[in-house]
Amino acid sequence: MRLHGPAQRLTILIGESDQYRHRPLYTEIVHRARAMGLAGASVFRGIEGFGASSRIHTSRLLSLSEDLPVAIIIVDVPERISAFVAELDELVTEGLVIVDPVEVYRYVGREPGRAEP
Repeated sequence: MRLHGPAQRLTILIGESDQYRHRPLYTEIVHRARAMGLAGASVFRGIEGFGASSRIHTSRLLSLSEDLPVAIIIVDVPERISAFVAELDELVTEGLVIVDPVEVYRYVGREPGRAEP
């Protein structure tokens, strides 16, 4: 896949403990993004944050919270992002979904079957 120029970034902010059918929600989102042929997806674990509930979630040692914030970032052309956002209606019941315009400067991967140098 070739991706260069104007695109959209989809950011999904959820809790680490959010589940979909006994599976981590972030895993379900990444697998669905791959199945739909999106350019790529990355999951980032936060160390502290809060959302609509205003409850602080933190990784500090003395904290009781284990539901740390998780961000899933996907960049692709607007048509593919729009189609995938429709998929998220079923999955994301709590959290934040953001779409914003970006400019892709470089998107390069290894050729299938080619070893790393």
